[in-house]
Amino acid sequence: MEQKIRRDLNMGDNLRRLRDTSGLSQEKLCARLQMLGCDIGRTTYAKYESGELNIRASVIVALKKIYNCSYDDFFLGLDE
Repeated sequence: MEQKIRRDLNMGDNLRRLRDTSGLSQEKLCARLQMLGCDIGRTTYAKYESGELNIRASVIVALKKIYNCSYDDFFLGLDE
């Protein structure tokens, strides 16, 4: 019996938008995340943005500090 996996909502577009708005490259963003204690490499972060990997809550908390935004900015448009 073939099972189809339902694709979950992802916030990749919102992550990319926030990063682009801040003017950071993925490399620079990952360096800032590492300074906050999140050991995330650029390839892992790229997978967050592409929706291949679900982002951890601790990374969202750190990104909120970096971007100085609200949590709503991460979930923008996902409830439509």
